[in-house]
Amino acid sequence: MSALLESLIELIRRSSAEIPDDVNEALVRSLESEKKGTIAESAMRIIERNIELAKRKSQPICQDTGSVIFYVTCPVDYDQLTFEEITREAVKEATRKGFLRQNSVDSITGKNDGTNLGLGSPTVHFHQHRSGETEVRLVLKGGGCENVGAQYSLPHEKLHANRDLDGCRRVILDAVLQAQGRGCGPGVLGVCIGGDRATGFEFSKQQFLRMLGDRNPDPTLDALEQDILKTANELGIGPMGFGGRTTLLGVKICAANRVPASYFVSVSYMCWAFRRQGIQLDAASRIARWLY
Repeated sequence: MSALLESLIELIRRSSAEIPDDVNEALVRSLESEKKGTIAESAMRIIERNIELAKRKSQPICQDTGSVIFYVTCPVDYDQLTFEEITREAVKEATRKGFLRQNSVDSITGKNDGTNLGLGSPTVHFHQHRSGETEVRLVLKGGGCENVGAQYSLPHEKLHANRDLDGCRRVILDAVLQAQGRGCGPGVLGVCIGGDRATGFEFSKQQFLRMLGDRNPDPTLDALEQDILKTANELGIGPMGFGGRTTLLGVKICAANRVPASYFVSVSYMCWAFRRQGIQLDAASRIARWLY
């Protein structure tokens, strides 16, 4: 087995079974903030036990191990074709070992061949840079949280949302309100203001690669992130929609250029089982360090 294949299998295993430290810390703070004896506190304690059990047994945190999305930052001369071939082999082997559930289904026939391989499964995004380092990040995005994502076209008459930041705020909070705890809350929002329909969602999902505790370098977007997080947690939706103080764990927003005729706001939702991990590879394609 090649070093790269071993590294990718371990990345998949750890991503599936272990919550990153920044997410776990946010969940612990949320548990402490819920009122004692409430359904919200009980839901958070079940989540806490789920996380501990999955890590101890090295088993998937959720039965839906979701879409398998790799983000690779690599040197300009990196062999992307070979990397993608080995990635597919790693996904197949990780599925055989039980680190990934057999989740990928042919959309036309409904058949599941048990390998998690097919068009778009896995998905690999390559980004070249002029550094010699190679970093691989992985997001496992479950279907429940994917189902409550939303995309709005501004202006939005029903929500009185115009083509401005207040309009963006209105539709983002509407997405939270419409979810009503579905998608396994408390969750995290990744948002893109602008772009087209496809790139808007692509950029919104890339926001999940950020650390939960970071702050947006754009002061305007930073203020919007903090405002939506605070407001959403005052809606009373709470964990799993049972009521409480924790509806969202974080909000991450970016802005992409758009054409004048369009103004999209794309909202991606990630469940509490925030499966995101990353590795930096050494020259031999072994894991040099973990990124989260």
